[in-house]
Amino acid sequence: MSQTLQPQGGATGDAPRRPGRPGRAGTRSAGLFRAAWRWHFFASALVLPIVLVLAATGLVYLFRFQLEPLLHPGLMRVAAPSAAGEEAAVVPATAQAAAVEESYPGVTLLSFTEPTDADDPSRFSVMLPDGSAVDVFVDPYRGEVLGDLDPTRTVSGMAIRLHGDLMSGRWGEHLVELGACWAIVMALTGYYLFWRGRAARRRAWEKGRPGSGTRSRHAVVGAVVGVALLGLLVTGLPWTGVWGDRVQHLATAEGSSMWSQDPGAISDPTSTLDESLPHAHRVEVPWGQQESPVSRSTPPHRAGDGASVADLDTAIAVADRAGLAHPLTVALPFADDDAGVFSVIGYAFHDPAQERTVHVDRYSGAVVGEYGFADYPLLAQVVSQGIGLHEGRSLGLWSFWGAAAACLLLIFLCVTGPLMWWRRRPSGGARLGAPRGRLPVRSSPLLAIGLVVLGVVLPLFGISLIAVLAIDQLVLRRIPALAGYFDVVD
Repeated sequence: MSQTLQPQGGATGDAPRRPGRPGRAGTRSAGLFRAAWRWHFFASALVLPIVLVLAATGLVYLFRFQLEPLLHPGLMRVAAPSAAGEEAAVVPATAQAAAVEESYPGVTLLSFTEPTDADDPSRFSVMLPDGSAVDVFVDPYRGEVLGDLDPTRTVSGMAIRLHGDLMSGRWGEHLVELGACWAIVMALTGYYLFWRGRAARRRAWEKGRPGSGTRSRHAVVGAVVGVALLGLLVTGLPWTGVWGDRVQHLATAEGSSMWSQDPGAISDPTSTLDESLPHAHRVEVPWGQQESPVSRSTPPHRAGDGASVADLDTAIAVADRAGLAHPLTVALPFADDDAGVFSVIGYAFHDPAQERTVHVDRYSGAVVGEYGFADYPLLAQVVSQGIGLHEGRSLGLWSFWGAAAACLLLIFLCVTGPLMWWRRRPSGGARLGAPRGRLPVRSSPLLAIGLVVLGVVLPLFGISLIAVLAIDQLVLRRIPALAGYFDVVD
């Protein structure tokens, strides 16, 4: 976001003083400008490392379907048999599953995903006897097992883990959420600086002052990508551990839900179904409509008839007749769950409104339940569309390239922001060179109300804001050396 110009009077970060006005107090607008600059500075210092990680890993995630096949061509690319004028024959899914079980004795099949393109393999998410989960790839034309990958060890898998919690579990998740909260502050203060500092930037540009080009480009890019940043932050909040869990709890209490967790999905795939499953959230969340019926298979009553009659191919055929879009993902019932169902999820990658799941009885092959976007609570529908935008898939190539551009521009801001500070930092290292100013909270009730509301809506921001204010009042202002280094003003 925008950084304002360095004042001519030195590198303290003070805003230019207006002639004839008191130098210390200035006008309320000038005080707000200096305060916004200071908050933008420190918010940026706090969140830039996190934003840089999120932007870089988000870029990898966007291009995962192009990147991973290049890194693993022997597993993720197959050669379709050439048959002039005819579509190549595909081995039945049940036979492919049998090949996986033969190659991996004692494996538990969790899910099956059809190939997306003619040169893609089938993918089985499986659990090995030691409890670890891998993805097994099968040539759909020859029924040959190509090999397996630990999805958490791939480049895109590690990017996803970094993007979600910095590979640090719950505390990493909280740190990402905290960074997202302060990134909102960075964006809002940046827009204020962009508007208030436009005349000064233009004058500096016209006079050719050192660094004016970087400041202007930073401001313009920040103004453009700031909207995308705010959108990405807001649509990413449902995944967070504090805000997301809190809102989900409140929604559940009101008979709603943020997530489209299907009460009929008895099968519980634990690998990398990713967006193929509607909002497959890695943290278990309660279903908001707890009175909804749960789809279950009906085991035969006669002795000796406990073997499954329907199979994977049956489930696919039933879902095909039901009109689900291919490629399908099928969550398989557990072998020790007599009432488990085949949960078939239709392809809805580019349009969350097309999300639809059909549950198939594992014995009779009958449809025992359906669940789709129209059945989601309103909140879940909003979250579904927001996640589609966040992942760059809801509007086809428009959202894909828009998200990619946003990631690249955010990386640009993460580089030019520190560069501007480095150029104007005080010599000697005795002072940080932070902009000097205090928020005029007492004279601006709307500003105070805004901070309180933001702190309530974003609990981690509220807690951290109290901590920052306490450190400012109880530590920085009481130790002259620290007050001088951080450019604290009375």
